[in-house]
Amino acid sequence: MPIDATAAYDDSNIFARILRGEISAKAVYEDDFALAFHDIAPRAPVHVLVIPKGAYVSWDDFSARAGDAEIAGFIRAIGHVARVHRLVEPGYRLLANIGPDGGQEVPHLHVHLFGGRPLGPMLAE
Repeated sequence: MPIDATAAYDDSNIFARILRGEISAKAVYEDDFALAFHDIAPRAPVHVLVIPKGAYVSWDDFSARAGDAEIAGFIRAIGHVARVHRLVEPGYRLLANIGPDGGQEVPHLHVHLFGGRPLGPMLAE
């Protein structure tokens, strides 16, 4: 069920629980600002989720409330994951579903990083 991107942060969401260590995830990167881990239902040979460690529902929430170091750290984490998985060349896709119309299902900002094969058109027809 899609999430309202303007909703208050729900600290019982699955990503908050992963960050607290209550649920395990196959981590590929972690620093002070972000955690990256393999998606449990991959849609490409490489399908990694990158989440900020702060309690942010959406890009709007993150860009309005996060500090400069958090924003830079999150963006750098995404780049690091792409480089480690050797996706910079030939390329990869980033996807962030925001709000009900965007199909967001978990009320914690997250970016899907897809790669490892040609990904086809950006949106289904």
